[in-house]
Amino acid sequence: MAIEMERNNKVYVAINSDIHDGFLTLQWALKRWSSHSITIVILYASNNICKDYVITPMGKLPRGSVNEEKLKDLEKLEEAKNQNILWRYKVFCGNVKVEAIKIERYDESIQKFMVDLIYGLKITKLVMSLTFMKPSSWKSRSAISGSFFVHRQKPEFCELFIICGGKLVFLREGNNEGLIEDDEGIMVAKSRSMRQSFRDLVVKMFPENSSKLLKNQSDLSSSSTSNTEFDQWEKYKKEIDNYMCQLLSSNFEEIDDFDADEILHKNIITELVMAENMTMQEKKEALRIKFLEIKEAIQLSREEAKSHVEAQAKAQWAITLCTRRAEEIDGCINDELARKPDLKRELDATKDELSELHTEVEVTKSKLSSSLELQHELSTKMQLSSVARSRAEVQVEKLLKQRMDTVQEIEEFRRQRDVLRRRITFCREKDAIGNASMLIEPRLEYKEFNAAEIRTATDGFSNLMRLKSGGDWTDVYKAKLHHTSVAIKLYSSADVDSEDTFQAKVKFLSNMRHPHMLSMIGYCSELRCIVFEYMHNGCLRDILFSGTRGSKRRNKGLNWQARICIVANVCTGLCFLHRAKPRPVAHGNLNPSKILLDHNNMAKIHGVRTPLSCDKSDMRSDIRAYGNLVLQILTGRNWAGLVEEAIMMDQSKLIEVLDRMAGEWPLDIALELGRIGIKCLSVHEDKELNMSNLAREMEKVKKLADEIVANGRNLDDHQDSTEFPNFFLCPILQEVMKNPHVAADGFSYELEAIEEWLKNGRDTSPMTNLRLKDNILTPNHSLRALIQDSQKKQSTSTR
Repeated sequence: MAIEMERNNKVYVAINSDIHDGFLTLQWALKRWSSHSITIVILYASNNICKDYVITPMGKLPRGSVNEEKLKDLEKLEEAKNQNILWRYKVFCGNVKVEAIKIERYDESIQKFMVDLIYGLKITKLVMSLTFMKPSSWKSRSAISGSFFVHRQKPEFCELFIICGGKLVFLREGNNEGLIEDDEGIMVAKSRSMRQSFRDLVVKMFPENSSKLLKNQSDLSSSSTSNTEFDQWEKYKKEIDNYMCQLLSSNFEEIDDFDADEILHKNIITELVMAENMTMQEKKEALRIKFLEIKEAIQLSREEAKSHVEAQAKAQWAITLCTRRAEEIDGCINDELARKPDLKRELDATKDELSELHTEVEVTKSKLSSSLELQHELSTKMQLSSVARSRAEVQVEKLLKQRMDTVQEIEEFRRQRDVLRRRITFCREKDAIGNASMLIEPRLEYKEFNAAEIRTATDGFSNLMRLKSGGDWTDVYKAKLHHTSVAIKLYSSADVDSEDTFQAKVKFLSNMRHPHMLSMIGYCSELRCIVFEYMHNGCLRDILFSGTRGSKRRNKGLNWQARICIVANVCTGLCFLHRAKPRPVAHGNLNPSKILLDHNNMAKIHGVRTPLSCDKSDMRSDIRAYGNLVLQILTGRNWAGLVEEAIMMDQSKLIEVLDRMAGEWPLDIALELGRIGIKCLSVHEDKELNMSNLAREMEKVKKLADEIVANGRNLDDHQDSTEFPNFFLCPILQEVMKNPHVAADGFSYELEAIEEWLKNGRDTSPMTNLRLKDNILTPNHSLRALIQDSQKKQSTSTR
């Protein structure tokens, strides 16, 4: 059933090399079945070389008169033309599915072949161009006769559509001849026998002379005299062809007239028989009309006889021209025979040249053979080198693995060192709180730097030395003074409007000494800048909220124990400010950007405003800001409402809002911190709440956390899976290096950063501040491999 449906959906279109007519026929078929899903099968009648003759510049010549090599070239040319035409037909069909079947036109009876093809392929729909049946040989029928033959012999299941000029036409038989009419009943064509050109008749009559004529065609064109004669012959040849066509046409008209006279004779007999019933007057009138018709016919016969005489004279003229042309061809053949010895000598010379070329080819082959042997030897050596290289790579991988293991051990020792440092810091803080009042009095003298020292340390306040916070530039520059890393804050006229105001700020900061307050090292009155100690881990805001995944601050996550220490450090520092003598000091703008962290994540407060007047409302604002800070550290988000809603609904809901970057929080500690944060936010309701009470509560929480760590319960000295070792970071950019290069000082830097450093005229080391021996940069492939391997492991673990 499926095969039957597929057969019914195929529309066979029979066309030939006439592209214009082929496009019109395909257009009609596509338009006729545009609303159906069909497959167009093109039955293409190709232009093959005829079995009897070939077409040359001299006209049609017998096939036997042309050599085989020339025939092959002509066949290849015709095949290329056929392929091009068939491809254009397929492209014309657009998105419709197209198949193609080539029909060789050697067969003299193409109409019989089409009938057999209809039966063989079970063709149900056949669209056939009228030019498709154009005869390919003298013995074939005319296109109209062939169409009638297919129409009569086709089976009933096949629908036949005849297309002429892109329009559907109909076949009709009448008066012993075939007619083709369009849809309006107008006759398009009628069947007549095939006419032959005069050139074809000459080919049939003189096959021997035709081959010689084709052979000598190129020689005749070399002479100007021959060209003139050839042009005259071409002109006469066209006239003779036209004459032959007229002659054949007159013969066909005579046949048609003979048939018409026969029909007229029958009609006269019929009329005479029917005239027995007429009256005498009617019979006379009929005879008079017939007499006039016969008289006209006699006059026409006389004119035709006169035209026959003229035709005979023209025929004699054509015979004379042909005889003269035959004599010219014989002369050309004699010239060719005379040139034959010269051509033979040229052929011998060409053979000698070919022999020399053959000798050169043999020499070249021997050289090529030696080159191939050398290539084989080099290939063998290359394979051995590849094996040695693969072994070396395996050894390098082993060494890299050993180095990674060593790096992990070093990181483990560093982690243990950090734990010990935090415990030491805890002991120091306890002593520092007891002696806070003693530290209020200034006991250290601060150095005043000159402008030249500051500019040298900051490289003229270069952007490379400028620090960022939250992706924005600040007025703080990283520098080195006396081999010590410092941070230099430059105050604008908006911050300090006069020298007295600047000196008052320097005096205020010099009197403020506490382990958790940012220490001032010195100042420069000329540039109005203050030198502070440098906090290597930056501000707390960048660690909690930064979106830059590749930065050091983002990758250096804080575990829950480090966060508790930070909260306790901030509480201690804020308590120191509120208990200061002779009058308390309020911070006024406490937030994560005002908390800085050193190498061990010890927190220090900065950005304290110069005190003018301080009351209880300012103290409460600091307490409320501290509560907001606690909740931000707990959740890693800048929204305190998350914790408040979680505690009010269900304590277990608190786990959902905790920052996962901190590891697994102990629930009791997280709840206590959340309670303290919410309590601070409600400071206006609790009038008795102050920083001293909060410091005692935070001390209890920190003590509980230390006990958990000491007992091994939920020990999570968590290093974020995204944390990188310090030697992965560029000393200039403080970011993970992508293309590390070793400078003359032995340290590795990001290539772009160290090149920018050297381009700006610096000849000292960014790490040691000593003069570099040279500017040579060497790629650190080992470090680069370690960084890439670590990043791959990081991406795998995050998945």
